[in-house]
This record gives sequence, C-alpha cells and structure tokens, in this order.
Amino acid sequence: MNDIVHPEAQDCPRCGKPAGLCVCAALATIDNRVELLVLRHPQEQDRELGTAGILCRQLQRATLRTGLSWPNLAKALGRPAETRRWGTLYLGTRTQAPAPDAPPLLAVDAEGAELADQEGVLGGLEGLILLDGNWAQAKALWWRNAWLLKTRRLVLNPRAPSLYGDLRREPRRESVSTLDAGALALSILEGRPQIVAPMLEPLRLLLRKVRDSGARPKTPDRRRRRRRQ
Repeated sequence: MNDIVHPEAQDCPRCGKPAGLCVCAALATIDNRVELLVLRHPQEQDRELGTAGILCRQLQRATLRTGLSWPNLAKALGRPAETRRWGTLYLGTRTQAPAPDAPPLLAVDAEGAELADQEGVLGGLEGLILLDGNWAQAKALWWRNAWLLKTRRLVLNPRAPSLYGDLRREPRRESVSTLDAGALALSILEGRPQIVAPMLEPLRLLLRKVRDSGARPKTPDRRRRRRRQ
C-alpha cells in the first residue's frame, strides 16, 4: 500500500509528526516529579507510529537522546545525576517475564527476580530511563551503556495490550509503545493514575488518523525482527 504521507510533506514543528498525522490538539502538559530520559537508537526511524517524541513533549521534565552510547548517566542527561536513584525499564528474556497477576511495575534483580522492598526501591527513584527501538536495538543500547547496569531494573506488566492493535505486531504480552510504557510507569511511580488517559490521547488520535487514511505506514514487523535475535 502507499505511504501515509508523501516524502515532501514536512513534519509538524510541535509534535514532530508528518503534517497529515499531527496530534498537537491532543498533547497534554504534565508536570512530572520523576524525570524521564529516553535513549533512542539511531536506526529507530518509525516516523509515523513512533511515540518517544510525543511522550517527551508532554512532560515538563523529559530528555530524548538519539545515539548508541554515552559514557555515563550525567553525559546522557546533560547534568549530574546519581545513577542508583534511576531505574531502567528492561524487557529481559521471556523466562524473566512477570506473571500476568504480578503488580504493573516491578523492581527486579539481574536474574529477573522480584526485589523484596518494592515500595522502598520504587519510591526512592528520581528518574526513569526508557530504551526506544525494536528488541535488537534496545538490547544494543543496554549492552553498549554499561552504566545502565548500575540503575534499578524495572519490569512493566501492563494490564491492557498495546494500543497499536493490528498496526504493529508486538512480540510479547508486556510489549507496548514507548508512550504507553512511560505513561504507565510514571503514573505508578508518582501515584497519579489520572495522568495515563491524557498522556495516551495523542496516540489514540494518531492511530485514528492512520486508520482513517486507509493506508498503512511502512514500519518494520517488530515481532519478526526480534525473533531473529
């Protein structure tokens, strides 16, 4: 099928999406206490359906970095920070996946086992790191940035499937968009479940526009690419 937009179409300067998929009308403004850092793999080129930019544009304290590696958290963030007070959302292996009835956000050890003091670990976090890209790209970011191993490992266990539906096939039940993951994790860390709905509204609008266009964006099959790893 044809692309949603023509190559010459310019991106919206505010939301970063192609003009025909602009979601500015749905962007929320969230004053977040827990700071967000998104590390985006340079080959993550999902221009139409990608959500990292939308996520960061809605938060007062958010940074989006594109690259493969940074020497430490301070360099990635652009200011001094205590690595141990930050957590990284990490998908882990299939054997480390949380049980369906586990809490929606868990702090785990290197083997994927749930830490005993969940309230203490999660409540002490000052920042959250998300790795943006398909599984191979996220894995590359994880291993090329050894300082991430010093952060708290967090596992997301969403109650609902990804909003993408048939527009993007995800490899596992707990796989969701970067926006889904960031909104849910922040809502739990800050004890504010009410921020999830407004933060997800730009994605809902984006997906409606994609479906209404009758075309499908040329995005990679993330499930097939991940299975080759």
